[in-house]
Amino acid sequence: MCLTAPDPFFPGDSMIPAVSKCSCGRVEFEATGEPILCAACHCQSCRKGSTRIEQLKNAPPVLDEMGGTQYVLYRRDRVICRKGAELLKDYRLTATSPTRRVVAECCNSAMFLEFEKGHWFSMYKARFGSHAPKITMRVQWRDRVGANHDEHGVPVYKSVPPRFVLKLIASRIAMFFKKKGTRKRKKKGTEELSVSNE
Repeated sequence: MCLTAPDPFFPGDSMIPAVSKCSCGRVEFEATGEPILCAACHCQSCRKGSTRIEQLKNAPPVLDEMGGTQYVLYRRDRVICRKGAELLKDYRLTATSPTRRVVAECCNSAMFLEFEKGHWFSMYKARFGSHAPKITMRVQWRDRVGANHDEHGVPVYKSVPPRFVLKLIASRIAMFFKKKGTRKRKKKGTEELSVSNE
């Protein structure tokens, strides 16, 4: 995990860091730039995973008042662990699960969820405190079929809406161009060095 310079693919993208902390403060993450999106997931896996974490000793709440797990999604290359990496522990629903939920063992705070084949981290929104952005959608809420919005006016979707997927695709494209630009800059630096040594 690493920080990045301002993204040329999204020139208006804010690079002000957001800090995510466990409840006791011994583990801290920093996410730079605008998040991909902020949403609450109501799928069976998220409900089950969040419930299991909440059952750990002195664990702070993970599920919100409507039974969803609220996440702030960031690109992998925009997240670093500033301290407490040695205190992180993975939890999986099964031994072969492709998704891991990472908890700070010091206070059993849920820090982030990672889908191994994905290019993003789903950071648990509560860990950003009062500075966390508001959720813009609730997804996988099959119990609310027929409802267009929740009690707070947030759009509700039975599955994953197209705009959710499009935001993930756009962020992946941005990562591709950034890596390509980084490789070109490194190559140019090597060429300039070889010229100066002649």
